[in-house]
Amino acid sequence: MKKPMISHHVANAAAGLRHVFVRDLELQALIGIHEHEKHEPQRIIVNIDLSVKEEAGPQSDDISHVVSYEIVVRKVEAIIAEGHINLVETLCEKIAAACLRDKRVMAARVRVEKPDIIANARSVGVEIERQR
Repeated sequence: MKKPMISHHVANAAAGLRHVFVRDLELQALIGIHEHEKHEPQRIIVNIDLSVKEEAGPQSDDISHVVSYEIVVRKVEAIIAEGHINLVETLCEKIAAACLRDKRVMAARVRVEKPDIIANARSVGVEIERQR
């Protein structure tokens, strides 16, 4: 039986979840199916919400004991640096998978927007959610 997808992207003491997020990360990426998109970087906006299992007991004041949003941003930058990606969906999947490699991350919601594609739209894009 398949486990139902339940969104946990709010800090929840009863569930032992912390909400770690990145908002409106603006980057240049080679993304898209059109020929010019394969050679000219374009602006993308990335939003990430992570449900992170909190450790039991008091937390020490040490960055190694938490999921660092700085490391999450570096993971996104590294994925983009790998080169051209055809689909926004593919980029979302790669980002979610990179976040879920950290065993403390229970779920990842990733939104990638292309704000400069449709002239009369503020942005277009894709949002996914993946759970452990």
